[in-house]
Amino acid sequence: MHNPTPVTTLGPLKVFGGTAHPDLVRDICVYLGMEPGAVEVERFSDGEVYVQVLENVRGADVFVIQPTLPPAENILELLLLLDAFKRSSAARVTAVIPYYGYARQERKDKPRVPISARLIADLIQAANADRVLTMDLHAPAIQGFFSVPVDHLYAAPLMIDHIRRLELENLTIVSPDAGGVERARFFSGRLGCGLAIVDKRRTAPNVARSVHVIGNVEDRNCVIVDDIIDTGGTLLSSSTALMEAGARSVRGCFTHAVLSGKAMENLSRAPLANITVTNTIPLDDGRLSSGMIDVLSTASLLGEAIKRTHTHSSISSLFV
Repeated sequence: MHNPTPVTTLGPLKVFGGTAHPDLVRDICVYLGMEPGAVEVERFSDGEVYVQVLENVRGADVFVIQPTLPPAENILELLLLLDAFKRSSAARVTAVIPYYGYARQERKDKPRVPISARLIADLIQAANADRVLTMDLHAPAIQGFFSVPVDHLYAAPLMIDHIRRLELENLTIVSPDAGGVERARFFSGRLGCGLAIVDKRRTAPNVARSVHVIGNVEDRNCVIVDDIIDTGGTLLSSSTALMEAGARSVRGCFTHAVLSGKAMENLSRAPLANITVTNTIPLDDGRLSSGMIDVLSTASLLGEAIKRTHTHSSISSLFV
């Protein structure tokens, strides 16, 4: 079993990034007042990933920033970077994973399927990560898949501040399903506003789901909160149900903007004022140019967590 490096052996702080999200790496380093470390990531002609650390990291406290969004090469790149730093005699290596891919496959819900989130955790530990720093895991229990320390950050403070700046009257926070009620209740409590739930259920096998709104949303400005927006299908049905129930307006706040498949088409069809996401996943200019998406930066939150990890300070106090 992999044993974390004792904190008494740590040297200087060094931050490196893979190729998955260079803008976020740069912004985090700006917050920390330092330059990103030098690392080379290339592809051989056959597609194999090649990495090389281009500076001395012996005895250093190394943080590797790499969200594991598709394609799967981003995960492989993270693993190779972790291994390279450990073999370069870094004192401690922390995997900073703003978006933890495969988190939605965290249990065996059908016969003969893998528990993919557990496998990814095992691979990260096999690559000699001493710690993991991540944000808004789809299933918080994934922390238990690791035998090394996991610092689980939340984008809620960023989202709550953003919602406050909107100064919406008659505000109601909405959970798009029963599984997200705890998150929505947290937002509602912090904002001192109403709470509603969108209940979706199938009326019969292979029959479209019926959608019901639990709670009063008539003449209310509603904000749907969730950790991930992927295809946008749930958001389309939820926002439509809320408007049919008499809502004044509907917005969405999501941490991870996966936005795959027909996401942009579904967003254009949904009766939404706009949606707000964070930059844990890079968004291309085409999606941003739609004018429907506002992006909040997580650089200061991740940067502060990196700084506190390095100095052995409290991270949980960021969310009190």
